[in-house]
Amino acid sequence: MPTPIFIMLLVVAPIGLGALTGSGLVVFIALALVLIVNPIIWKVRKDRYFNSEQFQELRSETVSVVAEHNDVVNYVAEIRSQGSFELGAPSATGRYAHLATFENNSVWNNRRDRNVAEYAPHVHNASLQVVRNASMDPIKYLMKYFSIKADQETLADVQRVAEDISRLEEAVANVKGREAAIAARINPPAFILKRYTEEFWTQVGAHLSPIAVPYPQYRFQYTSAGGNSAQTTSIELNTPTLEALSEKLVEKIRWAKSAAGQRALMTVRLRTQIKERDRYTCLQCGVSVAAEPHLLLEVDHIRPVSKGGLSTPENLQTLCWRCNRSKGARMVG
Repeated sequence: MPTPIFIMLLVVAPIGLGALTGSGLVVFIALALVLIVNPIIWKVRKDRYFNSEQFQELRSETVSVVAEHNDVVNYVAEIRSQGSFELGAPSATGRYAHLATFENNSVWNNRRDRNVAEYAPHVHNASLQVVRNASMDPIKYLMKYFSIKADQETLADVQRVAEDISRLEEAVANVKGREAAIAARINPPAFILKRYTEEFWTQVGAHLSPIAVPYPQYRFQYTSAGGNSAQTTSIELNTPTLEALSEKLVEKIRWAKSAAGQRALMTVRLRTQIKERDRYTCLQCGVSVAAEPHLLLEVDHIRPVSKGGLSTPENLQTLCWRCNRSKGARMVG
């Protein structure tokens, strides 16, 4: 990207500096000096701020807060790496498309392939009617065309994915809240956060988490034969979609005399109710949100689902992220 100085020289060069006389030349020189000197001034101000006693004191005061933040960032990475975010089976359309070679043989510059069908595991190429119907009833069509069957095993998979995504959502939001609190506590000059954000966090010692929630994306796509038009319905498996999918599966297997068919769903509402019931306090170590406003709390199955535990209030408890992680580690061992 051209610098302001380069752009200004491009404008002036055809005219020639000789054409700038009197006040015009003075203005040009003044602008050039400002553009050259400003970055130097910003750097001097930045270095002065980071070396100031005030900043060093504030950084020392936030050492424990930053250390806790960095631990949570690492925990978020663990959740992301251990979570499962796939459901059903890939769409059958285009499964063997890679075995063929396609060539557009249009003549007279009549190339209408502006829209090209995409063949991917999470993309179902269908008729225009199917694409439109999917936008009206996404859960039904998601189940039908991506092999999400109404059985106990699928319900368990959906709830597992929903729990992984919900935990990651809360953890990512918690990290962002911690970063905002650290920045507010140190309260650097505006130009520091605007121009030297990365250096600010490096100086503070905080690790920024680049992790985003990997919501699975499913798409129904229609592309006309000539590529002249296309329509797409996209379905993101976020928490509301997963909860709706869980409800639909439970409706269809309600008849089953099994725990999977009858158990309460692990929804956001249920998690909130459990935290409220436990007064937003970890039942193992006793730390609460009242004592630590940015505490990351999670809802844990007392008896694991893998061992027959149900997603019912009596089998759920509130734990802080540290206690929940240590419990998981003990169970693995």
